[in-house]
Amino acid sequence: MTGTKYGCGTGECGACTVDIDGEAIRSCMVTIAECEGRFVTTIEALSRDRSHPVQQAWVAEQVPQCGFCQSGMIMAAAALLRKNSNPSDAEIDAAMTNICRCGTYPRIRGAIRLAGRVLRGEERIAAAPPPGIRPADAARAVPALKTRQSD
Repeated sequence: MTGTKYGCGTGECGACTVDIDGEAIRSCMVTIAECEGRFVTTIEALSRDRSHPVQQAWVAEQVPQCGFCQSGMIMAAAALLRKNSNPSDAEIDAAMTNICRCGTYPRIRGAIRLAGRVLRGEERIAAAPPPGIRPADAARAVPALKTRQSD
């Protein structure tokens, strides 16, 4: 697994955020023994094909820059939206305590709002490309298929 990043090791940055029994938890603050019998979800299991609304919204809102904090941010946002699909700005700020050194906080908030609308069925966004396909390649126009004319 390469999605969950080791950042500060003190629970401050949030790069290592995972979902443990439905809660966004900084994995650097939890021992393996404490996880025994609990359900741990990393970014890899959130959605194997990047179809989770938070992942789709992250791409649609062009949130990442360097990308280091993104898996932790996405996991924290998914936990928030699982509990409240229409959070206020204050609720977003309270739940999203992860640090983004690139300062993409306005785009993060926008992506959370967009994902909430998707979860509530108010809006649809195109699915993110599957792993191995660059978003720029997936966004290219697909040429029309030529049809064979019959004689």
